[in-house]
Amino acid sequence: MLTNEYVLIFSRSFLFALATLLPILNPPSVAPIFWTLTEGASSATRLALAKRVAINVALMMTVAMVAGNVLLSFFGLSLAIVRVGGGMLVVASAWRLVNSVDGGNQRAAQLAESFTPEMAKARAFYPLTFPISCGPGSIAAAITVGAQFRDQDHLASLVRLAGSLPGVLLVSFILYICLRFAAQFLYRLGESGTSVFMRLSAFILLCLGVQIVWDGAHELLLGMLLELRAH
Repeated sequence: MLTNEYVLIFSRSFLFALATLLPILNPPSVAPIFWTLTEGASSATRLALAKRVAINVALMMTVAMVAGNVLLSFFGLSLAIVRVGGGMLVVASAWRLVNSVDGGNQRAAQLAESFTPEMAKARAFYPLTFPISCGPGSIAAAITVGAQFRDQDHLASLVRLAGSLPGVLLVSFILYICLRFAAQFLYRLGESGTSVFMRLSAFILLCLGVQIVWDGAHELLLGMLLELRAH
């Protein structure tokens, strides 16, 4: 191939990864959930958590993109099973948020005293990274992006990988920005507006979890029906 063709492959891979992962990850909708789950944490702790979550998301999507299909085959899992199991985790997390009790200033002060660095580290991966920030839908999308790496031209596959990685990094950076400035955004909404927005975000997350479970279950049911017809 000519150099211009490899440049075109690189550009297309970058745009494909960005267009596939960013809408599903949806960083603006994650910000209020992140704020709720880190209630009582100091600004420095939230900043450290935002960095850690963004790094975790970048690593998870990269691993899913590069080795997702191999890992699923190794464990004998299908994407449908991943959707059902991950979707149930999303539903459980969202349900807790929907039914959480709103706290006042006194409760926030009490939480600030008890929100230790150990608690921050414990929440950095679960549930802040998975399934809140990078759920089964995002992992499935990353695996889909990785499917394009299979090419008889090994150099073209490497170029596609090289083009997709900056897309993953950009998505993770956008997530970090949204988490980093979640406080400023929610501050403008006021206490009542923030409460409403958080409840709405939690409800949307709940609906997304149900949708993910349904997509997985629907795929499994279709596969079962096809098997029954074959016999």
